[in-house]
Amino acid sequence: MKQNKPSKDNQKNNETRLVYSSDGSHLKICKKCGEDPCECPTSQQNNMEITPDKTTLKIKLEKNQRGGKLVTVIHELPYNPVYFEDLAKKLKNHCGTGGTFKNDGNTQIELQGDQREKVEAFLAKLNFKTKRSGG
Repeated sequence: MKQNKPSKDNQKNNETRLVYSSDGSHLKICKKCGEDPCECPTSQQNNMEITPDKTTLKIKLEKNQRGGKLVTVIHELPYNPVYFEDLAKKLKNHCGTGGTFKNDGNTQIELQGDQREKVEAFLAKLNFKTKRSGG
């Protein structure tokens, strides 16, 4: 593995930059943060363990920027996209409505319509604590 050494002008940066590798070690380096192991906040290693007894999910009803339609939103979820994608699918099935799981900065589950009662009942069966927020 050959590495390019930094010039004397760049004394602050003591790290070396990978130029060529034939051993495959470059495949382990994260493409976003450039570290091995990955230190990205959205890494699979950073998934939080979900224990329903200790997790409180906040439920709110939104109408803003949705053409006047009501949407039930479960927001401020702990980071574990795989778990909450599955939960969103179960909630959509239980409520008989459409919806989505969004993981763009702030993770949330959105369900079409006012589904707060059904969502609270379903989450209570799974031992989650729920809290209504946003009026």
